[in-house]
Amino acid sequence: MARDVDQMTDDEWLDGFVSQWSLLADLSFSDLVLWKALDEAGEVFECVAQVRPVTGPTALEEDIVGERIEFDVEHQVTVAFMTGEIAETGDNQLSAGIPVDVWAVPVLRHGRPIAVVERHTNQMGMRANGAFEENSLQIADILTRMLMRGEFPLVPPSDKALAPRAADGVVRVQPNGTVSYASPNAVTGFRRLGAVGDIEGEKFRDLIRVLRQGVEQVGQTVGAEIDGRLSLEFDVVGLRGTSMRFMLLPLWGDRTSEGMLVLCRDTTDLRRRDRMLVTKDATIREIHHRVKNNLQTVAALLRMQSRRLESEEGKEALRDAMRRVRSIAMVHETLSYSLVEEVAFDEVCDKILRMVGDLAASTGTVRAERIGTFGVVPAAMATSLSMVITELCQNAIEHGHASASGRVEVVPERVGSRLSIEIRDQGVGLPEGFKLGRQSSLGLSIISTLIKDLDGKLSLTNRTDGPGTVARIELRVPEK
Repeated sequence: MARDVDQMTDDEWLDGFVSQWSLLADLSFSDLVLWKALDEAGEVFECVAQVRPVTGPTALEEDIVGERIEFDVEHQVTVAFMTGEIAETGDNQLSAGIPVDVWAVPVLRHGRPIAVVERHTNQMGMRANGAFEENSLQIADILTRMLMRGEFPLVPPSDKALAPRAADGVVRVQPNGTVSYASPNAVTGFRRLGAVGDIEGEKFRDLIRVLRQGVEQVGQTVGAEIDGRLSLEFDVVGLRGTSMRFMLLPLWGDRTSEGMLVLCRDTTDLRRRDRMLVTKDATIREIHHRVKNNLQTVAALLRMQSRRLESEEGKEALRDAMRRVRSIAMVHETLSYSLVEEVAFDEVCDKILRMVGDLAASTGTVRAERIGTFGVVPAAMATSLSMVITELCQNAIEHGHASASGRVEVVPERVGSRLSIEIRDQGVGLPEGFKLGRQSSLGLSIISTLIKDLDGKLSLTNRTDGPGTVARIELRVPEK
């Protein structure tokens, strides 16, 4: 855990336990229910968490989180809390017609109870008693006693997505370092790594030393710590690309070592998929980079062509096309540095404003700036939105300010999934009788089409706080 266990509050400690208690549920083949005492006297308990095992059938069909237990001297939860000892129901008590054994285990911190964990075991669907079941139950009993002494939970896994569970592979190591049991899945994993001979009866340290070519460390150094005293997590990579993640958990009796529990998981396929995803991400970023370069080449060709024209109208049309292409290139440039198909649009907007500022430099002193933040928008929206802002800012400078000086403001406001954007200028305003949709301007036609594709709304009005125009866009942005 991130903080020293002794420095944690009771709630933080319980949260840490719940993050790992699926291990105890799987090894005991039991549903676990956490009853938190709402007062120091234990007058009222509330169920704050519940977990079911993946190694056996559930004993609790219903979710009971939120239910409460009032003080009852005969209830096993109350008994466990008051006595500090495990309280059990009678053998095979019926629950909804199913024989269920229930243990109430007091959770102690600094010598005082703070909660009770109930273990509900469905005896009807209990697995046949074999080596796996026998060793799992023995380890579960040790962990239960550790819980009572405040020694469990242990160090949490660094990556929960890769963390091994009891069903993935269990190895039990005795205090002298000898492997006394390895589950079939664990043996299969060792075989894939290249282990030969018997796993049981081997010294775990020697077994790992042989396989440790290419070990990837996670946490403490692998070496002297493989003796059952510290929690440890590491990967072993085989010669043929196979990989296995190990989690070593010390087991303690009352001041004496009970050896350690080793959970292991074959992560070969997961690692292979991770490598494929990294390759895919790199390919997508390279595609965006190349698209950006190609668009910049197109913009450069348009600029060269505009210089060869004598018609001012033709030159202006090519310059407009060049700016539109450059605005699209900006989106792909941003995506080429991103690991996800989302765009932090503030950066794109600022580049657009610098670009239209270059236009203003040739017509007058117009300052363009952004006030507020767009947040993150999907890549599918970013290209159209960049073109809309480019066109509106360009219109504000060319038609609103003409050759005069002034200021253009882009004011985004993001509330949940709603994104509103205002582009304000300080120009001459809209002509009398202006109505959106009656114009033949290519720029406004492009804007209207793109806004419609985005399922948004556009309005153009004169400002009420002074001269100028306000273009307002209303959009819905999908939330994560």
